Amino acid sequence: MVKDQSLDLVRTQTMERAKGHAVPIEFRTLSMQVTETQRTNKTGDLKSTKGKDKDDDDAPETDFFSTIDFHKLTIPEVSLRFNTNETLGLAQAEAQRRLSLNGPNTLDTRKPDYVKKILKYVFGGFCSVLWVGVITFFVCWQPVLQPDPIPTNLALAVLVIFVIFLQASFSAFQDYSTAKVMSSIMDMIPADCMVIRDGQLLKVPASTLVVGDRVSLSLGNKVPADLRLVQASNDTRFDRAVLTGESEAIEGAIHHTDENFLESKNIAFMGTHVVQGSCVGVVVLKGNDTLMGRINKLTTGRKEKVTIIQQEISRFVRIIVCLTIFLASLILSYWAGFLNVRYHTFMPVNVLLVTLMGCVVAFIPEGMPVCVSLTLMMIARRMRSNNILPKALTTVETLGCVNVICSDKTGTLTENKMYVTNIAFLDSESNLDEARAKIEKQSNPKALPLPDDRPSVLALRQLQLATMLCNNAKFDPETIDLPVPERKVHGDATDSALLRFSAQIADSSALSPCFERTQEIPFNSRNKWMMSVYQGSAVQPQPIKTLFGSDMMHAGMAANEKNSQLVFVKGAPDVLLPHCSSFLSGVSNTGQPLTPEWSAELSRIQVTYSRQGKRVLMLCKGRFSPYLAESKNNSGSSASTAHQEELARQGLQELCIIGLVGIMDPPRPEIRDTIASCRRAGARFFMITGDFGITAAAIARQINLFSSNREPDTYEDVVDPVRKRGKTALDASYDDLGVFEPGRPRFREGTSLLLTGTDLSRISPGEWDLVCAYEEIVFARTSPEQKLKIVTEFQQRDCIVAVTGDGVNDAPALKAADVGVAVVSGSDVAIEAADLILLGGFDSIPVAMRLGRIVFQNLQKVIGYLLPAGSWSEIWPVLINTFLGTPLSLSSFLMIIICCFTDGFPCTALVMEQEEFDLLALPPRNSKKEHLITAKIYLQSYVFIGSVMTFFSNMLFYMYIKEYTGVPFKDLVFTYGNPDFTNRFPHITDEMFNNYYVNTGQCVTFVALVIMQWGNVLSIRNRRMSILQADPIRPKRRNLWLFAGMFSSLLMAIFVTEVPSINEIMLTNPVPIKYWLLPFPCALAVLLLDEMRKLMLRTFPNSIFGKLAW
Repeated sequence: MVKDQSLDLVRTQTMERAKGHAVPIEFRTLSMQVTETQRTNKTGDLKSTKGKDKDDDDAPETDFFSTIDFHKLTIPEVSLRFNTNETLGLAQAEAQRRLSLNGPNTLDTRKPDYVKKILKYVFGGFCSVLWVGVITFFVCWQPVLQPDPIPTNLALAVLVIFVIFLQASFSAFQDYSTAKVMSSIMDMIPADCMVIRDGQLLKVPASTLVVGDRVSLSLGNKVPADLRLVQASNDTRFDRAVLTGESEAIEGAIHHTDENFLESKNIAFMGTHVVQGSCVGVVVLKGNDTLMGRINKLTTGRKEKVTIIQQEISRFVRIIVCLTIFLASLILSYWAGFLNVRYHTFMPVNVLLVTLMGCVVAFIPEGMPVCVSLTLMMIARRMRSNNILPKALTTVETLGCVNVICSDKTGTLTENKMYVTNIAFLDSESNLDEARAKIEKQSNPKALPLPDDRPSVLALRQLQLATMLCNNAKFDPETIDLPVPERKVHGDATDSALLRFSAQIADSSALSPCFERTQEIPFNSRNKWMMSVYQGSAVQPQPIKTLFGSDMMHAGMAANEKNSQLVFVKGAPDVLLPHCSSFLSGVSNTGQPLTPEWSAELSRIQVTYSRQGKRVLMLCKGRFSPYLAESKNNSGSSASTAHQEELARQGLQELCIIGLVGIMDPPRPEIRDTIASCRRAGARFFMITGDFGITAAAIARQINLFSSNREPDTYEDVVDPVRKRGKTALDASYDDLGVFEPGRPRFREGTSLLLTGTDLSRISPGEWDLVCAYEEIVFARTSPEQKLKIVTEFQQRDCIVAVTGDGVNDAPALKAADVGVAVVSGSDVAIEAADLILLGGFDSIPVAMRLGRIVFQNLQKVIGYLLPAGSWSEIWPVLINTFLGTPLSLSSFLMIIICCFTDGFPCTALVMEQEEFDLLALPPRNSKKEHLITAKIYLQSYVFIGSVMTFFSNMLFYMYIKEYTGVPFKDLVFTYGNPDFTNRFPHITDEMFNNYYVNTGQCVTFVALVIMQWGNVLSIRNRRMSILQADPIRPKRRNLWLFAGMFSSLLMAIFVTEVPSINEIMLTNPVPIKYWLLPFPCALAVLLLDEMRKLMLRTFPNSIFGKLAW
């Protein structure tokens, strides 16, 4: 249920889907770092990048976008180029012809190679070796020199095939789970769009769009293809957050604004949204040729990364296969050099082949892949219950190794819900509540401002108007009656915050109709400011004169040199300050000269707000005399270039600073505890953001990412240690920084570093070694390619990196990271590139890390449980039979039953085990040194527990033979098929001995191993603790599934030994009741011996027991 609800949330809250696995560097114009983009274009780095990347997969895309000129064409040239009518659009018949010729407007998806997948399922891992066994058993079913077929070998071949397909089924199910999650993410292309064909506005499926179609877009529409805008209202805005990660909407234009196609504002990209205004565009690129399509095409051919657990399992398979080949070669050599020469009747060729395959079947734990899949599936289910959706089961364990977490800020560490917290005139400061209280106390907040109102109130009213009018956000009419904080706003996050502020400080419903917007210059990446021009309305012309002067124009008034229109400008203080000459006094409501002293005061306010983690905007007012005729506005389209330049020139002259506002994007409430938990788990937590450094550092202090109040180190401190020592008295801790030790981070409070995107471009490899030694790092003003570089630099130093993000700008880093984590409220580009999706709060990260460590812990327990009986105790009967010449004490059939069935049921119960101790209190596992299977686990499973079980199981076999036939062990050794039957009971023939009693003895061995595994499973579930401390019954470590698993394995053992048809085909026999009971004390001995080992380990942790403990 949680999963279904969460996936519904993905459908409603996410905006786009694209294969955003690796956004290429040539798309840098879509990054958050606008200043870096400008520098690149000015210095011509794009060309150098193009040349530099010629050998890369991305080079053709660089060439493609660098040569496109659609944005540079005039509107008539666009119609001519694409053979479309400016008024009528395409003819329906022509659109159909182009659709049939060029195909639909859809994106290619990664098409799985099912043949390759099936071959991998069936022949990968242990299966490749098992197929050799299948072929051998088939050959031995009807030996060449033996006329009678051996049905047992045929049954073994069929059984091994069943095991192979069982393993393949579980592998296929893992991929199916991944595909099922991915199919839940909606397709990128919007379902329908409005298009002009034959002069009519029609709704058509977006997939039927063709190049040359004229598409009409309005508020809320999703752009269905890459469009060249030919008409656009003054207020047209596009939300490109899915591409750039920026909250600021981008204005639409009909003239090209940049030489680079990817940055020009007269291009609307597929997948972006219209958040304001309306426009018409001609389709210039569709489907796979669009920007999103190119990104998709680049990534569909990239290889999937191999997870750490896949590497570990592959390593285990290689070790087991190598040992199996070694043992088989040893047996073959012994046969060729000794047995075939002296005892050729004991082991003819067909028996040799069966013996060799018995060695293979015995030593390979066939049930291990199934049990690993079950373990991952169960932990993945636990993750989903904790609002964590893993897209691939094999990614789950990697979280336990993570020692570096790089997180995006906006929307990930913060709520992405902006609101104004502080306002400031240069001579007075206040917060929202204080300003509202002042207006309510000294005037009527619902009435229009009057000339006799207090000067401080009139100044606040000017600031209110500036935030309301220099703004393109609007309240949703359906929620206008709700309290201001609860109203829905159409617009970007910054404008929404200012609009809410203007409505909260005083009632603005009466003021808004008094002002009429005449023109504007929207915010853009070049200017970094927004300008709007107003005049008084014809109905209420007085308020604009009351607040801003009697020479303000109103509607219907003829333009003349004496009257002006009101200009509002908002933007970053450092951008607008050079254009300002005065400021508005918040006390006297009069303009004052902007002296150096007041400029310093402005800088102080800005720094103060920034240090509090607030975004600072400055609002200014000016004047504009409309010398140019309004007819040049071209009936609702954007103003001409000349008029825009004149407006900008006049509007920015002699600006008067109204005030500053501090906008806060609050951190998520759970983030401080999350960072603390990650650090306790040994993972360093870093921030990567596009914000300015001082604001990012302030947020870092608020969420305790910077644990010290001292100023963080900078790039200059990295390259100049002397400067660093001069900044702090904590010389010892900093001198000891050294180089980061992967897998064993030692958190040192205060070792913080602040780097910007510009710094990253200067850092040398040696300096990266120093950077990677810091515990607390904020990377500010970074571009997508720099995020990717940060991840790869840490990975090159053997760090296991997790990256969290929510936008397409995070996609390269998400894909390159060892674990990519996307939040469900982010774009589907990020969700596509990520490995895990957070369906709830950010505090799920430590939970996911803990579950990832449980995976590794439980997998070690699973393998430690399987190896003693499923490998070690099975290979010894083959070796004893070959080298000592005694009867085989365990058949190949029973070996397979143990591996795949009787061991499988308790093994499944081990998957349910809870953590034995606080796993987050341990440092992350060093994946380079601490493997899933180590020499200590082999020592525990083979030499210790495996040897005990081998001894008891073979002892019971020979005990049964002596009791029921009278032949002792010593009479069977070195007989090689010709035992000394001097002591044999008279009524027992050779045929009875070999075909009944040996077969029954093999079942005795089988039953003994099945029951002794119960002692092993009760022991292996605790690495250090005694079963008396952590039993499976009491609530803390309760696992009643263990008993269900034991009972199921018992039923399987009864089925194999008691069912007549199985007895006949697989040569098994019923086991005497005595030999059902004797293994129980043996199982208790296994448990007690390991309890003694644990006791010695707890008592003498530094002794040989501690050094050899797994």
